[in-house]
Amino acid sequence: MPGAGYRSNHRLREVAMLVRDVMVAPVITVEPSATVQQVAKLFLEKQISAVPVLDGKGKLVGIVSEGDLLHRVEAGTERQRSWWLRALIESDTLAAEYIKSHSRKVSDVMTRDVITTSPQAPLHEVAALMEKNAIRRLPILENGQLVGIVSRANLLQAVASARQLLDIAPSDKAIRDRILASLKKEDWAHTGLLNVTVANGIVDLWGLAESDAERKAIRVAAESTPGVGAVHDNLVVYRGGGWA
Repeated sequence: MPGAGYRSNHRLREVAMLVRDVMVAPVITVEPSATVQQVAKLFLEKQISAVPVLDGKGKLVGIVSEGDLLHRVEAGTERQRSWWLRALIESDTLAAEYIKSHSRKVSDVMTRDVITTSPQAPLHEVAALMEKNAIRRLPILENGQLVGIVSRANLLQAVASARQLLDIAPSDKAIRDRILASLKKEDWAHTGLLNVTVANGIVDLWGLAESDAERKAIRVAAESTPGVGAVHDNLVVYRGGGWA
């Protein structure tokens, strides 16, 4: 007979996703010799916002996006600055801006230093890379060859349709141990002031939190633990000199 803490019902647990699970492939690409006008038309026809640039050997040499075409002379959107501000900007910067706004070649306007990832990269690493470098998409390389592309939109799609697998619900003791173990890894969590009880997958949080943010984070940690059916937050916020 299973122990009292064992529940025979099944619950759903989320599965960590990799780049290969959400990447777009095959990828629409252009050559360095393509024109800016051709790329602009491609964006409109395919409803995309960027394309990797491959040379004649299929090697990734750059990427061109809507941002690279934002300030263009054809649309009258090239950068306009007063004479005194232009005097403060280095000549090389002004020359580079002129190239961006006037050149007809993709090779002149594309971004050459391309940040890439691999199909085996976890999505949390991709999200951190996009945030750190303020970029919206990453070409995916495998053995030096372009095999796909992943964008912020693809990460949102992963959130909206997260894959789940059936799993035997863990015991109440296992749930409690997982919650406490995960909190002990966090610098913001004061587990010495916390107690967790679990009955039939229902978690009760007891004790003190030192801020509203900590209280909320503890609740989120409990709710995201596999096997948890509901969380009752009985925590009290104590801010040094008194109760909240």
